[in-house]
Amino acid sequence: MGIVAGLDSSPDFTRIVVCDSDTGAVLKQGYAPHPVDSTEGGGRPSDVDPQAWLLSLGEAAGGGLLEGVQAIGVSAQQNGLVPLDAQGNTVRPALVGSDKRTQVAAADLVDALGGREAWAQAVGCVPQAAQPVTKLRWLNKTEPDSARRTAFLMQAHDWLVWQLLGRPVRRTTDRGGASGTGYWSAATGGYRPDIVDMALGHQAGLPEVLGPSDAAGTTPEGLLISAGTGETMAAAFGLGIGLGDAVVSLGASGSVMAVHPEALFDSSGMITSLADATGMHLPVVTTLNAVRALRGAAGLLGLPDLESLSDLAMKSTPGSHGLVMLPYLEGERTPNLPHTAGMLAGLRRESMRPEHLARAAFEGMLCGLADALDVLRGRGVDVRRIFLLGQAAELPAVQAVAPALFGVQVVVPQPADYAAFGAARQAAWALGVSQGTLDPRTPPGWQGPVAQVLDPGEELAMGQAIRQQYVAVREQAHPGAFRG
Repeated sequence: MGIVAGLDSSPDFTRIVVCDSDTGAVLKQGYAPHPVDSTEGGGRPSDVDPQAWLLSLGEAAGGGLLEGVQAIGVSAQQNGLVPLDAQGNTVRPALVGSDKRTQVAAADLVDALGGREAWAQAVGCVPQAAQPVTKLRWLNKTEPDSARRTAFLMQAHDWLVWQLLGRPVRRTTDRGGASGTGYWSAATGGYRPDIVDMALGHQAGLPEVLGPSDAAGTTPEGLLISAGTGETMAAAFGLGIGLGDAVVSLGASGSVMAVHPEALFDSSGMITSLADATGMHLPVVTTLNAVRALRGAAGLLGLPDLESLSDLAMKSTPGSHGLVMLPYLEGERTPNLPHTAGMLAGLRRESMRPEHLARAAFEGMLCGLADALDVLRGRGVDVRRIFLLGQAAELPAVQAVAPALFGVQVVVPQPADYAAFGAARQAAWALGVSQGTLDPRTPPGWQGPVAQVLDPGEELAMGQAIRQQYVAVREQAHPGAFRG
């Protein structure tokens, strides 16, 4: 038996799990928050000193948590850009994924390469405000001195792995993290240095992309460090999803991510073609409105929380008495309607009751995610089982509607930090390969999470009727929104 650790450095905290390398059984855990504001002089929240991540990591690992550990895997927040100078020092605080200052830069980049289709063909995605490539363009236009001094590009998990190894000459990343940068293609497995040049204004060094079971190196103390990856890829690996599986995440915005054997080219830009932590691919479709639509409905109805909204919704009936909510409160990305607004349709005297509005919010949110799921299915992605994640996944109103709307078995895993668990599983894989006990093509077969399983059963027809009602309203309001 070996002992491995996985650490997840999220935007708000560091969590560490210590696991048995053979079974995945969690032996110990550690946690520490990130400083509320880690920028020098109390700067913008979009700027974070990476040293804060190390300080949080050290606190989470306190009390001898890592004693006996043989390998560590690192998961970290995605899309954070850490620009380094020629000496390996940070040029400026890291630009994190939630940075919205770069929206204009994203639109600028789309035009610079020749449109959305050109980007999808080049790197599998169309630039979004969060991506590192867009941050490079923003630096070039807004902080030209910082851009000129930038000699090497890293993301959060790359930088943490490098620090744990003592800042060696060799700097690495993994294909999962690289696939979200906007300058690496999951389809070709290669960087596009010309895109870096176009965005930043000059060439910059890029980390070596490691394979799924490769080790980034070994510390002077003999501790093996695996390749690391982004939070999305680590969570998928921790859940143990495979071909035929999809993950629906219910945050303020929503996303549908599935496992697929090849990278997808999508000229509409609705699909972001990412790589996973196993050698497969993770096509992702994002909606801008998920739990924020529920919170909006709760506020409108004067309810204190989502649990109260769910209880009220359960007093209604499937189809919400004909009331349909298009949940486009922040505009929408899937379909691409950035300047639209949400709407209620089917207002009649008998439907104008609080419980029907509450249920329409849940049905509208889930129908929007079903639209995203259909985008993937329309490109040949096989989906036979859905993992439902997020705090709202526990709500009875969600669980009552989701299986029938999605038309497949829905699995609601017990809440846990699956990103940290996935990072530990990656560490176990790299350790096993180094010891000759695991095949580099086959990850350790850890037991999956404890979960609640929901089957659509006899309610499929009801789910289809709700979808048809929703699609009819959507098409009337936005005809052809999913074409072209």
